Amino acid sequence: MAVSSAMVSFGQTKEPKPITYPTTNKGETVDVYFDTKVADPYRWLEDDKSAETGDWVKSQNEVTYGYLAQIPFRDVLKARMEKLWNYEKISAPFKEGDFTYYYKNNGLQNQSVLYRKDKSGTESVFLDPNTFSKDGTTSLGGINFSRDGSKVAYSISEGGSDWRKVIIMDAISQKIMEDTIVDVKFSGVSWKGNEGFFYSSYEKPKGSELSAKTDQHKLYFHKLGTAQKQDQIIFGADQKRRYVGGGVTEDDRYLVITAANSTYGNELYIKDLTKPNSPIVTLVDNFKSDNSVIENEGSKLFIETDLNAPNKRIVTADVNNPTPQNWKDFIPETENVLSPSTGGGFFFANYMKDAVSVVKQYDYSGKLVREIKLPGIGTAGGFGGKKKEKTLYYSFTNYITPGSTFSFNPATGVSEVYQKPKVDFESELYESKQVFYTSKDGTKIPMIITHKKGLKLDGKNPTMLYGYGGFNVSLTPSFSIANAVWMENGGVYAVPNLRGGGEYGKKWHDAGTKMQKQNVFDDFIAAAEYLIAQKYTSSNFLAVRGGSNGGLLVGAAMTQRPELMKVALPAVGVMDMLRYHTFTAGAGWAYDYGTSQDSKEMFSYIKGYSPVHNIRNGVEYPATMVTTGDHDDRVVPAHSFKFAAELQEKQIGVNPVLIRIDINAGHGAGKSVAATIQENVDIQAFTLYNMKVVDLPKMK
Repeated sequence: MAVSSAMVSFGQTKEPKPITYPTTNKGETVDVYFDTKVADPYRWLEDDKSAETGDWVKSQNEVTYGYLAQIPFRDVLKARMEKLWNYEKISAPFKEGDFTYYYKNNGLQNQSVLYRKDKSGTESVFLDPNTFSKDGTTSLGGINFSRDGSKVAYSISEGGSDWRKVIIMDAISQKIMEDTIVDVKFSGVSWKGNEGFFYSSYEKPKGSELSAKTDQHKLYFHKLGTAQKQDQIIFGADQKRRYVGGGVTEDDRYLVITAANSTYGNELYIKDLTKPNSPIVTLVDNFKSDNSVIENEGSKLFIETDLNAPNKRIVTADVNNPTPQNWKDFIPETENVLSPSTGGGFFFANYMKDAVSVVKQYDYSGKLVREIKLPGIGTAGGFGGKKKEKTLYYSFTNYITPGSTFSFNPATGVSEVYQKPKVDFESELYESKQVFYTSKDGTKIPMIITHKKGLKLDGKNPTMLYGYGGFNVSLTPSFSIANAVWMENGGVYAVPNLRGGGEYGKKWHDAGTKMQKQNVFDDFIAAAEYLIAQKYTSSNFLAVRGGSNGGLLVGAAMTQRPELMKVALPAVGVMDMLRYHTFTAGAGWAYDYGTSQDSKEMFSYIKGYSPVHNIRNGVEYPATMVTTGDHDDRVVPAHSFKFAAELQEKQIGVNPVLIRIDINAGHGAGKSVAATIQENVDIQAFTLYNMKVVDLPKMK
């Protein structure tokens, strides 16, 4: 085991060479919102296909990588990160037909490989995504087998894009069966017997497919042996919905359709596949609640919903009378948020109690079978599988425990270790503590703080404060190699569960949306103030980090309280809040944000925190490294481009403002291991360097 002989050393770092930022031309674009003129001088950076934008990206990266190259301990960080990352990772197995499948990564492979074993136990490679492209930028997006395991459809993502291709293969012979299905986005694949499968997509937008708006999703059925242009539209031709999904129940009896216009709230429909030309039947006809069919027993449907249950419940309904007035509680709502799964002939209710997992097992009559004894306090996930499975699997992790896989016998309730990774990290030397601090309006917010045991509370510990706070997403404890390296070097890692997330149900989510979005930023700022007040750190040693909606969080916090932190690390952030809804599927985020077009009041509120619009002249902002990918078609990189350009123009003082733009990379999913390691190395090197760290501990 490699242990550090000391904490990081601080001192006067060698002064970096003065940064000469690339010239960013300013245009004269002005928009008018409710009689208010708003300049948008960097609108030209929204054109991701232009040579000018390409040149700007290249010149910014030259400056950024030139700066990073002078950090003396960057290579040491990379060597340690690679060493720690280099352990075998094996997923939980799953059975399809006569084979058992599982993912395996030998340590530093860019993409995990899908293996399978036959009944004799002979192992072979089924799919190796590392062969999809030379540079590891093409990844496996998803894989779905037909019910008998004889056929498979798998999707690939190129350059991190949300646009996917679907390849159809004979699973037995591993031979491609027909032409590739193209232009698939925000979709799973669900088979109807061996006849074909359902999938969803948009029509290809005019203009750039990476940034143009997509807002009419359609559900298709592809019949094997026919051309894609002959695929039948099942739903979405006459109904304009931004997100449409379709899934076939395990007994192949029903097609369940969900339809939504935003990231919260969906309609719910069902179609009987056993009857030719059967109608699509409506279960829920509005967007006021989240609803999904998770199981059926004949015509009896089991529905997960937050209708009249902010923390969610499971209800039953008969297909012949499926509307909400006929729903009956199966697993009623509790004080904790429910995430259910099914497998092995049972239901599993995974509850979140203060962001930590509690799992209960129920039978099909709704009777509690047992509370499952978990390996510790942390995050458990899994407990899913086919109805006839005799063994299920689940994962368990927390901030100091690498993720392990356990087998679970649903008949006896016995768990056994299936796979425990051999990571060069001594968990027993570290500790996590949950605290509750008070936000600006008096709300109590939970936060988990993790660090080496025996930490000196002297205000001088490099601290990474990570947040998200949106879209009903819950941040639960999980292990990260990058965070392990950070803590080995004496760092503190702190994660608050901000409003806007899902940790305490719909009310907690709603309290951080639309004209209450400032609550999220206040919660994050209060977390920083708590860490400083309790002497974990001080402003000179505090970094704030977040991605996507969390990038917005960092952008808002650093523009509202620039003196509070030394380093800001906004990743793939939503930075131009006045225009986010005009790109790709951005309009679907309106439940959380509202839009600048909704009303004069909403426009004024959003403009009041939009990071791009709140950078002021004459202010010293924290040392900032913005990160994004040039192929991000979820949160288009123009958000980050415009934010960096504004910040570089207006920043005073010596704190650097850099933007690190990954090439042929998207929002994050499918990123190669090599690219992920390098990004984390650069983030930590930049952070520690700007905290005046001169040397890292020696590793023995």
